[in-house]
This record gives sequence, structure tokens and C-alpha cells, in this order.
Amino acid sequence: MNIKPDWLRVKAPQWQKVGAVKEILRDLQLNTVCEEASCPNIGECFQARTATFLIMGPACTRACPYCDIDFEKKPQPLDPSEPLRLAEAVVRMNLQHVVITSVNRDDLPDGGASQFVRCIEVVREMSPNTTIEVLIPDLLGDWSALNTILQAAPEVLNHNSETVPRLYRRVRPQGDYQRSLELLKRTKDISPWLYSKSGIMVGLGETIEEVKMVLEDLRKVDCDIVTIGQYLQPTAKHLKVEEFITPGQFDYWRSYGESLGFLQVVSAPLTRSSYHAEQVKHLMQKYPRNKPHQATELM
Repeated sequence: MNIKPDWLRVKAPQWQKVGAVKEILRDLQLNTVCEEASCPNIGECFQARTATFLIMGPACTRACPYCDIDFEKKPQPLDPSEPLRLAEAVVRMNLQHVVITSVNRDDLPDGGASQFVRCIEVVREMSPNTTIEVLIPDLLGDWSALNTILQAAPEVLNHNSETVPRLYRRVRPQGDYQRSLELLKRTKDISPWLYSKSGIMVGLGETIEEVKMVLEDLRKVDCDIVTIGQYLQPTAKHLKVEEFITPGQFDYWRSYGESLGFLQVVSAPLTRSSYHAEQVKHLMQKYPRNKPHQATELM
């Protein structure tokens, strides 16, 4: 059994503050990736009154062997009240930046794009000063569904690469590395003003050079922000950790990514794709972009 090194140990949260967020989520019957995916930062984020909302779930149509989200339950029909409940949580939590992600819904004709749009629209109506980040699945390469989401003009579009190409068959068997790159490329072709983002896990057997290659590939499709974090095994039935990466190695990847021209590289053992996502507001101030009223459609 792998024993976590000291740099992966997290402080116990103040549960009184964590409970306040949990109470809002339960009251509004909302799911979060923080809870469903057993994120190690849940205490810190809930204590800071932030969360990453998981829509259209919690059941997923894919069975990725690294992920703790349930794939054995049957996905339910979309709930038309979910966008309103999510927006109410944004208001109650006074979120200045919200991250909305989803399970994979390959059973839906548009992969759930329309539900993302409804969530964006209602949040924008109820909390107009809140910036919106969507962390989306690959939509099975349905580029019209991608365009549907982009027409709603979120400030940030995030799609995780997850791992290096060599490990895709083992780590992300229903995904496709080139498809993920194409999604990010089309995002910037359609909405060049938008901040695009991607993330990978390490410690699954990849090499240093392979991680560098993924960073290079992401820059080639004009990805702005990248996150790199340590993979942690949720349960004994999931993929095992091959290696605990040292903080020094994460520092190296951050420096390398910055040398490639990313606007931001968040690279540390406990980094997750939406960890401290609200810091993107500082990035927007430092590197402002004019946002049009509507994205340009490009099929």
C-alpha cells in the first residue's frame, strides 16, 4: 500500500464553516465534484465558501478507472429546476467566480450542452457580476454542442486532458487525446477572447518528457491556463498510484509551462482543475480581453 508523503497531508478543516456550505448544498439539492469525486481539498474549499457544482449527475455514463464518480447508477432525465437552484447557491454563497462541471452524459443528444447553457444564463441573470467557468466533457466530439456552450459566452472554458497519450487506453479508455486537443483548439477558434484551460494528473506512470509534450501540445492549441496535480487513488478498486511526485518536480513543470507562454500554470501536489479557480479573476485583470456580446459561430 502506498503511504502518502508529508506534502500530501492536509489540515483538518473547521467543520462549522464547512457545514454552512453543506447545508446550502443539501437545502438546494445540488451535487458537487468536491464530494462526488472525493477531492482532498474539500475542507479548505468549503471552509472558504467555494464549491465546484456538478450538474446532470451524480451518475456518469463513463467508467474512468481513476474517478470516484458513480457510473453504476442509471443517469436520470435532466432536471429543469437545476439551473435555478444552482444560481440560488451562487447568490447565497456570494460567489464572485463559479465553476460548473458535469458528469459525462453520452446518453443525451447534445451531451448536456443545453443544460450548461441554461445554468450559465440563469447564473448571469441572478448574479451578473459573477464570472463563470465551465469544465466540460469532450461531448464525443460533437462540435455543434461545443458551439452551443460557447454561444452562452462563459468567461473560462476548461476541458481536462487528464493524462499523457500513452496512458489513455488504461486511464481514460472512453476518451481520446486528440479529440480533447481538438475541443480546446475549436474553443479558441470560435471564441478567441475566452480563457481556455486544461489539466492533467501525474503519478500514473508518465515520464517527465511526456508531461512536457502535453504542455507543448496544449500551447499549440492556444490553451491559456494549465493545472497539474498528483493523482490519488480514491479506493482500492481504482488505478493505483505509481509514484508520488515531489514538490520540486511540480515546480519544474510550472517553470517549463511558463516558459512556453501559458498565462498561468498551477502545478502542485494537491492542485485540482478547479482548485483556487477564482484566481482567474486576477488573470483577467492582468490580461484583459474584450468580450463580445455573442461568440462567433464556427463549425
